[in-house]
Amino acid sequence: MDLRAELLKSIWYAFTALDVEKSGKVSKSQLKVLSHNLYTVLCIPHDPVALEEHFRDDDDGPVSSQGYMPYLNKYILDKVEEGAFVKENFDELCWTLTAKKNYKPDRNGNSVVSHQDAFKLWCLFNFLSEDKYPLVMVPDEVEYLLKKICTAMNVELNSCDLDDYLSQEPQGQGGLTVWQFLDMVNSGRLLRGIEQEAISMAVEEVYQEVIEDVLKQARSPRGYLWKKGQLRRNWSERWFMLKPSVLSYYMSEERKEKKGSITLDKHCCVEVLPDRDGKRCMFCVKTSSRTYEMSASDTRQRQEWTLAIQTAIRLQAEGKKSLHKDLKQKRREQREQREQRKAAKEEETQRLKQLQEEKERKLQELELLKEAQRQAEILLQEEEQRRRQQHEEMQRTLEIQLREAEQARASMQAEMVLKEAEAERQRKRIMELEEMQERLQEALQQEVKARHDEESVRYAQARLLAEEEEKLKQLMKLKEEQEEYIIKTQLEKQVLKQEMENKNKCLEEAQKQLEEVRVNRQRVDQDVMAAQRKLRQASTNVKHWNVQMNRLMHPIEPGDKRTNISGGGFAGYQPILCQRDSSLK
Repeated sequence: MDLRAELLKSIWYAFTALDVEKSGKVSKSQLKVLSHNLYTVLCIPHDPVALEEHFRDDDDGPVSSQGYMPYLNKYILDKVEEGAFVKENFDELCWTLTAKKNYKPDRNGNSVVSHQDAFKLWCLFNFLSEDKYPLVMVPDEVEYLLKKICTAMNVELNSCDLDDYLSQEPQGQGGLTVWQFLDMVNSGRLLRGIEQEAISMAVEEVYQEVIEDVLKQARSPRGYLWKKGQLRRNWSERWFMLKPSVLSYYMSEERKEKKGSITLDKHCCVEVLPDRDGKRCMFCVKTSSRTYEMSASDTRQRQEWTLAIQTAIRLQAEGKKSLHKDLKQKRREQREQREQRKAAKEEETQRLKQLQEEKERKLQELELLKEAQRQAEILLQEEEQRRRQQHEEMQRTLEIQLREAEQARASMQAEMVLKEAEAERQRKRIMELEEMQERLQEALQQEVKARHDEESVRYAQARLLAEEEEKLKQLMKLKEEQEEYIIKTQLEKQVLKQEMENKNKCLEEAQKQLEEVRVNRQRVDQDVMAAQRKLRQASTNVKHWNVQMNRLMHPIEPGDKRTNISGGGFAGYQPILCQRDSSLK
């Protein structure tokens, strides 16, 4: 179980405690305060902008756990660093929120555990509960935790009382919630006659072992170990506490003044030493840089410490940070295997039961078959008896029929002679009929041939009639087309006659217009002659200006000769006038 999963379990209790109406939603103002407190106890830098932005007042209303998870993951859990905060403070915050609403100790002060011990039991419950919500602890883990507490008090747990209590709970077989678990502990049914102080010490010891990963610590009053110094080489009495990665030692069991620590890794080892320097039950812890010598009060204590230190070194070699996390995982795997075996056993039992039922059914069917066989044998015997009687009766009947057949045979022979004579006559008659039939068949074939010839002639006649009819249709069509062409020709003749009359009229009008044009032409010729005279005169007058214009249009360059431009001017218009005159003619 990683750090995120541990934190989520405690936060889940805090969230559900704020859900007063049990609707699965919490107001944004409460979540804002919760998030601020989580920032503080987890030692995460506050992000007021994101906090105000995410939990601003709007019309969305309360937020569900699914709606709170994105903010919780992004701004809180993703920023948590293991070892950067005190987890006990974080758990106390969540416990304070949830205990006010859900934890209900005895009001008369008769509770078996104190409020602080209830908090530690709550932490132990979270650690051992299943990773499913709502959180519950299965009966095996409940028994494991209670046995740990009872072992710490040197008492034995009464498993029968625990089973009775779980059987009385409606959901006891599936697991207990933390509040049911605390009520069970406070009821005193499982811890009768034990003082509250002893229970508190046992809970503290189990809490340190499971939650704080304390693999081993000295127990008062004879729990101190003697340690040999490195420089002064003297022996000092110290209070030791072992965790998976470090062996720490203090001045006293209050652990206020820490004197030092031994860092453990996979290269360390622990060895038993012989007695010397007046010390007995000695052992040493060897690291890569130093050897630490220690002395226990007795052989049992030395064995416990050496085994515990070897366990810590083994965890380091396997890359595991917590013994009880590993043990919890193994117990869970064992439960799953046990459930699988149980399911397989139930399945096997069910299968055997089905096989037994199938066997019984087959035995019943076999008995029925035997009974049916006996009935069949009886029926077979009766049938055999009846068949034998029928056979005897049939034999007697056959004998009678045989005698009758002999008599009939004699009469039949007499009849056969008569029949043979009759058959001879019939054969002759048949031969005559066959000859007659052959003649009839020949006549029939001739008739059929005549009919075929007649059919061929009729078919040819019908084909000729069809061709004649087709030609008649074509002739009628040609006649109709000829008539239409004649009518069309007459109409075209009338149209052409009308057009000729119109053209004659147009010709007469054109002749009249031609006469008028000739008169006008003579008049225009006279005008043209006058215009030509005027143009020749104008050409002479503008000759000088034309020369000047040509000079301006073509600048004189060095070495160029002067061009004769006397032929220019308006003389170029004469060909145009001549063309116009010719067109009028």
